[in-house]
Amino acid sequence: MSAPAPAGARRPRVVIVGAGFAGLQVARGLGGTAADVVVVDRRNHHLFQPLLYQVATAALSPADIAAPIRSALRRRPNARVLLDEAQGVDPSAREVLLRSGRRLAYDALVIATGSTYSYFGHDDWAAYAPSLKTVDDATEIRRRLLLAFETAESSDDPAVRARCLTFVMVGGGPTGVEMAGAVAELARLMLARDFRTISRGDARILLIEAGPRLLNGFPERLGAFAVAALGRMGIEVRLDIPIEAIDAEGVVAAGTRIPAATVIWCAGVRAGPVASWLGVPAERNGAVAVGPDLSVPGRPEVFVIGDASASRDAKGRPLPGLAAVADQQGRYLGRLLAARLSGRRDPGPFRYKNLGTMATIGRSAAVAHFRRFSLTGRTAWLLWCFVHIYLLIGFRNRLSVFLNWMWSFATWERGARLITGPAPRETAWLARTQRSEPIQAVGADQAAEATAGVDVETGEANAAPLSRGA
Repeated sequence: MSAPAPAGARRPRVVIVGAGFAGLQVARGLGGTAADVVVVDRRNHHLFQPLLYQVATAALSPADIAAPIRSALRRRPNARVLLDEAQGVDPSAREVLLRSGRRLAYDALVIATGSTYSYFGHDDWAAYAPSLKTVDDATEIRRRLLLAFETAESSDDPAVRARCLTFVMVGGGPTGVEMAGAVAELARLMLARDFRTISRGDARILLIEAGPRLLNGFPERLGAFAVAALGRMGIEVRLDIPIEAIDAEGVVAAGTRIPAATVIWCAGVRAGPVASWLGVPAERNGAVAVGPDLSVPGRPEVFVIGDASASRDAKGRPLPGLAAVADQQGRYLGRLLAARLSGRRDPGPFRYKNLGTMATIGRSAAVAHFRRFSLTGRTAWLLWCFVHIYLLIGFRNRLSVFLNWMWSFATWERGARLITGPAPRETAWLARTQRSEPIQAVGADQAAEATAGVDVETGEANAAPLSRGA
């Protein structure tokens, strides 16, 4: 991007696709500059993804970790927000193609579309093992977790109850470890108190990792600590075991069928179709290789940041797909573009400052790795809590999360236990398994009346009652 245009000329336009950590920081950094900033996102809120697993396990509500994008940019009058979705880029015309059919011209383009979970060629598994990237994902997982308990409470069949109370996490990275610990607390220490036929020991939680250890990006000592901490919580950790199949009945791992009503995918991620948009080669995970200033080689006006980019540190090592990396890249690019708009000297190449990585294991244990030392246990957990509250956007969210955590820690309660969404497939499966029980308890005529308005295969109401002579 060149120096400011002369008086009367059109102001340069910077288009930012994606309002996650990276995109939002770019937009903030361009506040007050002589540019029109357009932020495009398919959702109207910025989401603090590191705490999304707590929404999925009913510890927090979605509003606690999300903030409207317009509110976050309220003090940047040159920033405009469009609720739309980018579906392509025309680099030669310098236009972004939107789902609405609009073509959005740009002078500089910032792509910060993040990543999605990869099912390693088994996309059909997504229907049975949801991943965790959006609020919708989190509320769907919460729905499945809570419905599993409701279904188990309603059943007298030991096989049905065992399957409903078996929870499988696939992937031993930070998300898998945090999710497994949170599910164990929800199932054994909180929900079990509210159900009359379910005890603490009935729930079975498994964390399955295809590799030889947990938390591969952490030192091996911290991975071993996570295994031990999860084991003390009663979680079965299975290493070196690849998943071979996932279906409506559970998973198949290393040739063994594990019946489970709830499977959560916490494995690898893949960047979106940014490389195909720009017509450039993609890395193995779909990310786009970028230069020292985070621009696309051969396209100095196009920048790719966050999980969609393949960036390297000063030693040539690939940067991890962490919120901290995206945040620092966004802040850097905001400074870079602001300097170019005002004709100032560039801040130099991007340099990532590794401030450490963390993962929590339940309510009072965590691991934290910094450049020269590591922490485990309650000290690491307290530091994890402080850092995550600090990184939330807005005082209201920080206060709400802090109060919810304090309440949950003191009372062992979780207040966001709402079941929303359509009628569950599990209910229909339970009806097929147990439909003979209520019929045996009443006469034939009453049984016909009891099932007259319900399709036992789907669990849905029929358009008209079945006639007794049908």
